[in-house]
Amino acid sequence: MSSDSIEMNQDLAKRLLLEGGTLVLLDVPTGTDFGIDIKSWNSGENFKGIKMIPPGFHFVHYSATDEYGESAPRVGFFRNFKCQDFIVKRWDKNLEDLSSEPVPEETVERLKANLKELDRYLGPYPFDMWNQWKDLTNKIDDSIVERCSPVCGFVRSALELVNFDDASRPRGTESRKRKRGAGLTVEEKEQELLPDLKPKPGTELRLSELPQKFYPDDATPAEITRHSLDTSYALDTLLNKLKDPMEIIGELQLSFVCFLAGQSLEAFEHWKGLVSLICKADSLIPSQRAVFSEFLNVLEIQLSHVPEEVLCDIVASNNFVYHNLRKLFANIESNTNVDDRLKSLAIRVRDRLTKKFLWDFKDLQEEDDDEAPVVVALD
Repeated sequence: MSSDSIEMNQDLAKRLLLEGGTLVLLDVPTGTDFGIDIKSWNSGENFKGIKMIPPGFHFVHYSATDEYGESAPRVGFFRNFKCQDFIVKRWDKNLEDLSSEPVPEETVERLKANLKELDRYLGPYPFDMWNQWKDLTNKIDDSIVERCSPVCGFVRSALELVNFDDASRPRGTESRKRKRGAGLTVEEKEQELLPDLKPKPGTELRLSELPQKFYPDDATPAEITRHSLDTSYALDTLLNKLKDPMEIIGELQLSFVCFLAGQSLEAFEHWKGLVSLICKADSLIPSQRAVFSEFLNVLEIQLSHVPEEVLCDIVASNNFVYHNLRKLFANIESNTNVDDRLKSLAIRVRDRLTKKFLWDFKDLQEEDDDEAPVVVALD
């Protein structure tokens, strides 16, 4: 049996028939793109849901499809399925979406009582990717899902935007007052003419706010330079806002699967921000070795699910994960306070990535010309 899949044997099938969760979907149109975790299908005429869902976190997602076969932006939601969970949702034909209104209890009980008859209309959970899904989500728990999920409960790949009109803007900000004055550039004048669009309240992911400033307020010029090269201060500031530093790994996983399965670019940008923040830290590595150890394991798994071209910066025409990992591997290699176990793990991950992607991690202590700091001589 491979490490990537689970063979559906009779004993496992019997156990999950008794203990697995059931998701019943009523009135879903034929041809709807529907999936769970990292698997999706087009629903058939008799499709009414999924059975034998293993206990644990799952991401259910779907896209309405029109008469021409064009799919709408993907929508999804997280659910921590318990043993014998029986969930019923109904499709709203007017909204072309799953209804957020609860299905009447009598309907749920009727369906549950007729489960044997309903069974033939339920597709089994796709076990060929169960182990992969567990590896992608093993640090996500109830608290992370509750903290990071949108208030509305649905993760949308295309957020509904509303105009953040002038009356609702914060008053007295320096930027507003300045923009009403003289000295605006052509770009700023053009920006002033555009509507200020924001996601509809309650629909955006509630991910941790990444630090915009990487140094303390009272930092000297030399300290500003040091903190710009080593993001430990900014990363430590973020970790101190979490109940447990390891939550950042769960958030990294959640943002990744919201991109991978939910097609959310908002989540992808946050994932990139977390990768960059963690990889560029140096002095914090010894005191947060567990975070960095888990980060290396989790990132390696995530990279196996994404085509390399997706990781390339369109503007810079380079792979941002590769360049960030070069920085992290160099920091671990040169930091004398990092223990041998983490150094050994970094070497093993580095070697596997080199073999898989043909990435060159040689001469880590030599800076690329584009990455080298600019030294300014003061008069």
